[in-house]
Amino acid sequence: MNKKYLILAGFILFKFILQYNLTDPVYDLHRDEFLHLDQANHLAWGYMSVPPVTSWISWVIKLLGNSIFWIRFFPALFGALTMLVVWKAIEELKGNLFALILGAVCITFSVLPRLNLLYQPNSLDVLVWTFFYYSFIKYTNSKNTKWLFIAAITLALGFLNKYNVVFLLLGFLPALLLTEQRKVFAVPKLYVAALLGLLIVSPNLIWQYQNDFPVFQHMKELSERQLVHVKRSGFLSSQLFYFIGSLFVLISALIAFILYKPFRKYQYFAWSFIFTLAVFLYFRAKGYYAIGLYPIYIAFGSVALSVLFKKKWTPFWQSVSIAVPVLFFIPILDVSYPNKTPEYIIQHTEKYKELGLLRWEDGKDHSLPQDFADMLGWRELAHKVDSLYTAIAPSGNTLVLCDNYGQVGAINYYTKAGVRAHSFNADYVNWFDLSKPYVNLIRVKDYDHDNKELQITAPYFETAMLVDSIANPYAREYRTGIFSFTEAKIDIRKRIEQEIQETKKRE
Repeated sequence: MNKKYLILAGFILFKFILQYNLTDPVYDLHRDEFLHLDQANHLAWGYMSVPPVTSWISWVIKLLGNSIFWIRFFPALFGALTMLVVWKAIEELKGNLFALILGAVCITFSVLPRLNLLYQPNSLDVLVWTFFYYSFIKYTNSKNTKWLFIAAITLALGFLNKYNVVFLLLGFLPALLLTEQRKVFAVPKLYVAALLGLLIVSPNLIWQYQNDFPVFQHMKELSERQLVHVKRSGFLSSQLFYFIGSLFVLISALIAFILYKPFRKYQYFAWSFIFTLAVFLYFRAKGYYAIGLYPIYIAFGSVALSVLFKKKWTPFWQSVSIAVPVLFFIPILDVSYPNKTPEYIIQHTEKYKELGLLRWEDGKDHSLPQDFADMLGWRELAHKVDSLYTAIAPSGNTLVLCDNYGQVGAINYYTKAGVRAHSFNADYVNWFDLSKPYVNLIRVKDYDHDNKELQITAPYFETAMLVDSIANPYAREYRTGIFSFTEAKIDIRKRIEQEIQETKKRE
């Protein structure tokens, strides 16, 4: 095997080993992961929360046994493929072995391992952005229209994975118009490729239409509950943090578009960078939405530096360039990954607070980073629901009703008693099983200082009590209550149907 591909294989192997060793065993899966995994049981062309590609991957994971190994495997795979695409982009840009190694180091020791840690659409989203840009590098060099079709298909699959790729287009198209590469708009096959892409995404668009475009409601809720707390200054500062060890490489790329003659034909990438960030800023997007923008610029910057370092002091500057991303990554590894126990984080609160890692989507500081708190308490919840379900199920059919999708998904994933929980939250509102009469109800209720669950629900059952709650003080679901209601006096299904209708009307 060629020497450089042995090196690439080494980077990819290291990538997988790293991803499987970044989470302390004390943590469970993340609340979002549970919902995505449950979508495998309800395949469709669309969901209220995400497009359908995630459910297809979840279906594969389910076939493979639904184990933690496979849940971790796919985001790690997408991260490794992102590295591979950057490697191929550097080769296309005529980069030497140093450029290839620098690019791989910058991708490996960046924010990407953090993104590739969780089973969410984000890892594939970054791969899609990177491969789309790579396709246009190939087209710019070859003028072979097959790359327009490849770009269109990539974009379509990216759309079916995460609607975030719309930002890619909003930044990329005007950039093309500003440069000589606008000639692509005169190529008839571009529009054939665009139609092919539209055809691929059309089932999801039809689903959105048939369901009154829930994506807009989802974006509205996101804007009102989360993005309202996002400051534009915070967005910009987070961009510096994501590839902090590789900033000199990214800056080199932007300078090279002006000064390095072979890169002038790629100047639309410089404009695309500016326009895309501007669009994200305008919409007050979360910082991590823009991560897919950067890997391709790592490729450009690595090649630019390899050209610069062909002169004297080459070994020294090459060594420094490769070492810097690693040296910056080491302290970040200490605080930004769930590889430390909650107790350790509490003991070092000031360090985490100074870095802004304790700030949640509600704009307030908490004991743990939000993602870490979202990975605690789930096994405990499932175990306690299992115990209660086993105790009361013999007396009749039991409905397990939860407040949010994390509770439902966690119970459905970790249950040992065959429990299938339900909720009016997110996609679960469409997944109720009302084919059988329910006699008992297990109610999983978010903690509230003035909880009136017993007062409201007890009149409809012979017995009612608060049985237990989540005891892990570090969990975001801390003190979530588990209520038992047995021997229903009414047909529960009618109340459920009524609540489903009311929920859909509110949406």
